Amino acid sequence: MSKIILYVLVMPFIIWAFDSININQIFKKNRPYQARIIYMAFIFGLSYLVVNFLNDFLGVIKI
Repeated sequence: MSKIILYVLVMPFIIWAFDSININQIFKKNRPYQARIIYMAFIFGLSYLVVNFLNDFLGVIKI
C-alpha cells in the first residue's frame, strides 16, 4: 500500500482527534499564530509516525 494513500486516510483522522484539544488555553492569549503553528507541527508529526508504523506493520504481515 502506498504511503500517499495512508496519508490520505490518516491525516483527517489525526486532525479530527486533535480538534478535541483546546490548544489555545495552553499557550499565551496574545500568541494565536504560534499556537496554530505548533498545532500543525503536532498534526504532521503524529501523521508521519502513524503512517510509518502502518506501512511497516503492513509490510511485516505482507498485505
